[in-house]
Amino acid sequence: MEFGTFYQLPCAPEQSPLKRYEETMMQIQHADSLGLDVAWLAELHFFPTFSIMPSPLLMASALAQRTSRIRLGIAVNILPLNNPLRNAEDAATLDILSNGRLEYGAGRGSIPLHFAGYNVSLEESRERFLEALDVVLLAWTTESFSHEGKYYQYKDVQVVPKPLQKPHPPIRIACNSSESFQMAGARGWRIFSSSVVVPIQRLEQELTTYNILLDEHGTARRGNQVAIMIPVYVCASLARGREHPETSLMHYFRTLRDMYNARQARALMQLPRMQELQQRLQNITYDQVLDHIAVFGDPAYCIERLQWFKETLGMNQLICWFNTGGKIPHQRVMESMRLFAEQVMPYID
Repeated sequence: MEFGTFYQLPCAPEQSPLKRYEETMMQIQHADSLGLDVAWLAELHFFPTFSIMPSPLLMASALAQRTSRIRLGIAVNILPLNNPLRNAEDAATLDILSNGRLEYGAGRGSIPLHFAGYNVSLEESRERFLEALDVVLLAWTTESFSHEGKYYQYKDVQVVPKPLQKPHPPIRIACNSSESFQMAGARGWRIFSSSVVVPIQRLEQELTTYNILLDEHGTARRGNQVAIMIPVYVCASLARGREHPETSLMHYFRTLRDMYNARQARALMQLPRMQELQQRLQNITYDQVLDHIAVFGDPAYCIERLQWFKETLGMNQLICWFNTGGKIPHQRVMESMRLFAEQVMPYID
């Protein structure tokens, strides 16, 4: 079992961007010293109360100089919004600067505001993603190459540097939709998903389908196939463990709802899957979060609940989101991380 931590760096109007970055860096250094395996950084755009981290590769480059062992994951490189050639160059550079610690997460993205801002069609996202991922792999594994695709064209390009990890850094694909789980299973990709985005009952069903498709297509299990991100907060008291994160977590869901309602993205919100998400965000309660999404409480409760998640979902990596919403005070986050590493992590088998 591997253990990770996740950051998307929301910044409320009363918070300082500089302080939010500084505290996040300190928390990831703390995770490094506590023995967590990987820190995942999200790429998000255009909505500061949801995130002020549009360039996680830059953030990871800074962390490469401040940490010694923790792996640095990008969750995810939104490939339809990036030039894949430049993305391959930047990621390979990070792999060298971190002495081979890059975990390359990739996804097609699904937030309408991002596609509206970059003037990219959301309906083209899957095709763009698949073609861009092919380009990244060619850039990393061939001396030089040409590519003539629907969205990207390159002739006789030699991408340098090459990643330190051979044949390339580990790749993990974000899966939230049924189509993504099916595509990942058929292609044998390692994946990550989240209890925040995918309701737990559907997540269990999607992972069953994913595992069936792995078997049908002859993919050998590597023991690190599935990573799941779950909001986690550990406190000495069960009551305080549930009380401390409430304001921050519900702020996250309100912010997510507001971002999907943004004027620039309203036309795309007519898609059925977007309307379904909006309905869920409108009606969610904190009790539902505690029952189905998050693990908040004292060490004994967190061990029991996380063990249930592990056995139910068959995950090989637990990614803890210690500050969902970004409004839990820094020192409380640091203490929660310490308690998790010392009193929870050793007992998840």
